[in-house]
Amino acid sequence: MDVRNCRRCGKIYIYDGSPICPQCRKEEEEDFKKVKEYLYDHPGATLPEVSNATGVSPEKILRFLKEERLEIVGESNIILECERCGKAIKTGRLCDECKREVGARFLSYLDDKKLQESKKKNEEFAKRKEAGYRYLSKDIEENDDR
Repeated sequence: MDVRNCRRCGKIYIYDGSPICPQCRKEEEEDFKKVKEYLYDHPGATLPEVSNATGVSPEKILRFLKEERLEIVGESNIILECERCGKAIKTGRLCDECKREVGARFLSYLDDKKLQESKKKNEEFAKRKEAGYRYLSKDIEENDDR
């Protein structure tokens, strides 16, 4: 059983993969629902408008945007920038181009790691083979010549 402190409220909870406790998660979802419903009724609202109308902090709304739970509509975006290249984006942390590039690098890294692991296994096998290890069957008949 993995017990941790909630990052948000500090209470102890049984860790379930989330850095915040179930109560704080419930509150987060309620805030998200308020923002989502407000934006449904007022598409194109600005960050300050949404924050004032819902009581949800601008920082939390920005986090929802970075988590790709919300998206900025329209062409004017002065809120979010790609964390890698600085290009204006509508949601998330990276622009599409940087996502592709980072993803390709990650896949390349995984391929390299798999190749290294495969080489290591082959080298270990070759060492065992050189050392003269072999499998002996239990069914070997003993010679009486000893």
